[in-house]
Amino acid sequence: MNRNKPLSGILIFVFMLGTTVMKAQTNTIQKHALSPREQSMVAISALTAAGDLENLSKPLNAGLDAGLTVEETKEMLVQLYAYCGFPRSLNAISTLMDVLDKRKANGIKDKPGKPAVSQNGAQDPYEQGRKVLEELTKMPQSKPAPGFGVFAPRIDTFLKEHLFADIFESEVLTFQQRELVTISALAAMPGVVSQLQSHVKMGINTGITENQLLEVAELIAKFVSRTQANSLRKAIAKPAVPVVEAGMMVRISEIEILAEHLNEYNAVLKEEAAASVEKEQGVLAIFPMYSKEQPTQIRIVEIYADSGAYQSHLKTPHFLHYKTTTLKMVKSLKLIDMTALDEQTMLEIFKKLK
Repeated sequence: MNRNKPLSGILIFVFMLGTTVMKAQTNTIQKHALSPREQSMVAISALTAAGDLENLSKPLNAGLDAGLTVEETKEMLVQLYAYCGFPRSLNAISTLMDVLDKRKANGIKDKPGKPAVSQNGAQDPYEQGRKVLEELTKMPQSKPAPGFGVFAPRIDTFLKEHLFADIFESEVLTFQQRELVTISALAAMPGVVSQLQSHVKMGINTGITENQLLEVAELIAKFVSRTQANSLRKAIAKPAVPVVEAGMMVRISEIEILAEHLNEYNAVLKEEAAASVEKEQGVLAIFPMYSKEQPTQIRIVEIYADSGAYQSHLKTPHFLHYKTTTLKMVKSLKLIDMTALDEQTMLEIFKKLK
């Protein structure tokens, strides 16, 4: 009998277990290339740039809970005015003020942090900003900047003297943090691909890694859209993620309503459709219509991320309220499952509605 056989088996098991643990740790590191503070910075910047104030409070709270100071958070929103404009920056600052007031009322003491200093005493602010830009790009920066700087010298002056001198002068955020904020904002905005590409290079120069940029893209997909996330993926030469899921569920509901209940039914349906799209991530569209010639003939275009999202939808309070309330109002119901002829065109359907 080989007495070493059980021992060798144990050693193999231990080795395999150790390998599994190492792989799990590696996957965790790759999955969480950004710290919780950095993840919050990405979400805050992206939602500010997208103008999504409704969802901004949650990452603001998460960032403060993760250790972001009040001054760091303010500085992010101040910087973003240079990329997404005063209105969205100011709106985000107002949202932050509300969040801080509520946290204070709940007894939460947030770290104030190092205050921003905006006393630029440089003899030549343009030259100061030009040197900062050289540090970020690792390339010589001519005066004026070629192209737009020659054509519109005032914008070149604002860019160098104000953004890269006045704003970047503050040490509340590091250059790397500022580039993370900028990349996140630009990735959330359509029509700024060239600026995004430039800042991705600057971000890499400050030490932002490819894995971190990939996680930024994942967060953009979560908080803004997969379409916008793909703009960042393209900038770092990574494959785009499918915007339309293979298992997406499309259905047309054909409903006939008893005439005496039509007004009441329409009111309940309108409320349910709005709640479904607003509250359920897996509900992509619920678009009710009625026939002009026969208003009791209702048609609803329903689009769900997948069958799981549909099954979840059926259990929501707003759908159950709709179903039980309108049961007596419905004369007939027919559900028709559909398949899109061109899934990519579906993305363009509502873009022209202003």
